[in-house]
Amino acid sequence: MNLSMKKPYQFVLLLLSIASACAADERPAELWNHLSSVGELSDVRGMSAQFDDSGDHRRLKLKVSALNLPDGENLVELRRGIGWTVISPPIGGWQLSYTKSIQATVRNTGSKKVEITLWVASSHGWAAVGGAATLEPKQTVVLNCDLRETYPDGTPKIDPGLISEIRLMIQRTDSATVEISGLIATGTADDWVRPKGRMDVPEMMNGTPAAGRRVRYQLPVDVDNGIYCALYLPPDWKPGERYPVIAEFPGNIFFNASSCWSTGRPEQCAMGYGLSSGARAIWVSLPFVNRSSGEIAEAGFGSDRGEDTTHYVMEVIDNICNNWGGDRSNLFLCGFSRGAIACGYIGLRNDQIARLWKGFVACQHYDGSDWRQSGMEEAVERAPRFNGKAIFQVDNSQEKYQPVVDATDASVKWTWARSGLGYHATSMFLDDRPSMKQLRQWFSDLVNDVDGHTKTLRTER
Repeated sequence: MNLSMKKPYQFVLLLLSIASACAADERPAELWNHLSSVGELSDVRGMSAQFDDSGDHRRLKLKVSALNLPDGENLVELRRGIGWTVISPPIGGWQLSYTKSIQATVRNTGSKKVEITLWVASSHGWAAVGGAATLEPKQTVVLNCDLRETYPDGTPKIDPGLISEIRLMIQRTDSATVEISGLIATGTADDWVRPKGRMDVPEMMNGTPAAGRRVRYQLPVDVDNGIYCALYLPPDWKPGERYPVIAEFPGNIFFNASSCWSTGRPEQCAMGYGLSSGARAIWVSLPFVNRSSGEIAEAGFGSDRGEDTTHYVMEVIDNICNNWGGDRSNLFLCGFSRGAIACGYIGLRNDQIARLWKGFVACQHYDGSDWRQSGMEEAVERAPRFNGKAIFQVDNSQEKYQPVVDATDASVKWTWARSGLGYHATSMFLDDRPSMKQLRQWFSDLVNDVDGHTKTLRTER
């Protein structure tokens, strides 16, 4: 090549280099750039994870090598397999309040079909949004999570300013390899509007119970295992005073991008906080327990068909009343989905536990739903044990559960309300919709009627 040709050639290479650098600078920052290694992933379960930083952008390689079941799951079926990798935000968060969506490119590098979901979850009682796909071998897709997604009634699913995690989930398989790249925030959105009266649930923390705190709480027998509840003392809590106790069971572990985000763990509970408006009541979020493993049962009713959970609940209630001012004449049990079924299946399992409760609140299911060990015939046998005053049903069919109503003492007052949320979730308990105003008044009226005496309960915030 002569000199007259060499300089233009070099100039073209320089221009290409500059263009490439500019393109790289314009590429959106990836949302895992704050992680230096997979050791900084906050939770890897049922799979292995490996970052590959050898190219011009990061790739996350995930591999499932065996069937992984939720804690407490005794149904060994491929469709119940689940695994995930969780990416926590950097210090100060991701700053996504004005972001439209989060996306990731996913490639199935294995030889079998794989079902994968990209989740973006919020803290403080908000739920999650997801984007899911089933990929054929060697197929590549872009998964997208809309941060402004709403329930059918228009209620936001998440607060984009409170993103707590991004989760990559593989389900219903015992073998898969996938490669994730391009985890980015994309698009802009207008101001996010908080629903009227919306409350933010306190996050569970480690430490000693105190006024206004929600803490991870263990019975003395459980200090060396993984069984705990989440105990909340109201802001005006004082030693020596007595407070109503709201005990709450969570739903079963269940993840579906189009219908439900349910972890199966007590810290996801929200009903009790909304029921009391976070004031003048103790709230305890209960686990289902697996004594054989010393862990929380994310699936099912716990070991010994729920018997161990029953004993645990009685011990926790006794502990709260003895040590934290729980009022034994004002004990309430509530739950969502599996937790709603447990109001009867666990809460009325025997006369000893049944005599505790003044009222039940059940959301989207109840004992007799023909789920796991809860059949209608057995639910009807348990129903007469309810010794309280009232039962409040949210988004349940009175016709379906009429046999249970008929078997319950005729003096018990039943209330049936529709939330209007249109989704399998508990978000309706945290705003001021009509059904929740009705429920809070129901709770206040019950608390105020204690052996003919009047107590004052503040329900406003």
